[in-house]
Amino acid sequence: MDARFLSIAELVEAPSVAVVVDVMRAFTVAAWAFAQGAEKIVLAESLDESLALKARHPDWVALKDGPPAPGFDTVNSPGLLRSIDLGGRTVVQKTTAGTVGALAAKEASLVLCAGFVVAEATARLLRTRKSDSVTFVITGDDGQADEDLACAQYIARRVTEAGTDSAEFLRRAAESRAAAELAEGVRQGVHPDDVALCLEVDRFPFAMVATLESALMVLRPCHAALQEPAMPRAAGCH
Repeated sequence: MDARFLSIAELVEAPSVAVVVDVMRAFTVAAWAFAQGAEKIVLAESLDESLALKARHPDWVALKDGPPAPGFDTVNSPGLLRSIDLGGRTVVQKTTAGTVGALAAKEASLVLCAGFVVAEATARLLRTRKSDSVTFVITGDDGQADEDLACAQYIARRVTEAGTDSAEFLRRAAESRAAAELAEGVRQGVHPDDVALCLEVDRFPFAMVATLESALMVLRPCHAALQEPAMPRAAGCH
């Protein structure tokens, strides 16, 4: 498999397959939302769009980076989200990097969103599709986020070497600037368990596939790679 690792800014043409990585914390949060019962996640382009969607659909759950804000139900924290029942709900997510990366890759034939918590399921879906070329989008810190690059490289390695040890990749993520900022309270809207939750490898058995649905970029869980029909299939999830 030919793997490329690009920043959002370097994504100048639509790749065939894109894996958009945001470990701390967008796609760890997304995975937790599905684990808490969410049906789908709408990846919003802006805070204003999030609020507009929420206004049209009051039962949707809107979340954002940073501190709590009027109109939003919660923040982009796995530690906080894990206590919320999202059974059957639609979540609207807007973050600084992860959702931006997914929207930048929306023209790809397959868009996967990933973090360590869904690493093996993501790698297995790529193996199942026999993807020859995969572009990993490193979203954090203008493409310099080592936690995202480490996760992307780990997933890429797992596609061809299923027994790859995660220890070195997790060490890099744990020593990243993002991990330090979360642990030290530099960022707002943080739970003390957030870093640890972001570094749980294969916590969840599904990949996450983003597709355009009525002009919205919608993320859904995909169990197809594991041959588990427990959740609805997303487009491209086969």
